[in-house]
Amino acid sequence: MSKPLYKVTFLNAGKVYEVYARNVASGALWGFTEVSELVFDVHDGVVIDPTEERLRDEFGNTRALHLPMHSIVRIEEVERKGQSAIRDAATGEKVVTPFPLPGKPR
Repeated sequence: MSKPLYKVTFLNAGKVYEVYARNVASGALWGFTEVSELVFDVHDGVVIDPTEERLRDEFGNTRALHLPMHSIVRIEEVERKGQSAIRDAATGEKVVTPFPLPGKPR
């Protein structure tokens, strides 16, 4: 049987992060939850998800996140990985947007 997959939603600097990990446990640090073995999409094609890239840039070399318990919104055990996200905590809108299309105002 494969290892379980968790979707971890947490608050960080006014943003809501949704990441996927293979391991979630009570950390050795009191009051912290340890999230490790982060899972990122592997794209071989031309289309790249900018949110996934930003998360990979920020957490790609991270062995484990030690998140304060009060910053965690939800931890879900899921069957398969969905789309990771970074959202504004107040509005819920995605922070990272796709490359702007020609003719659309910024």
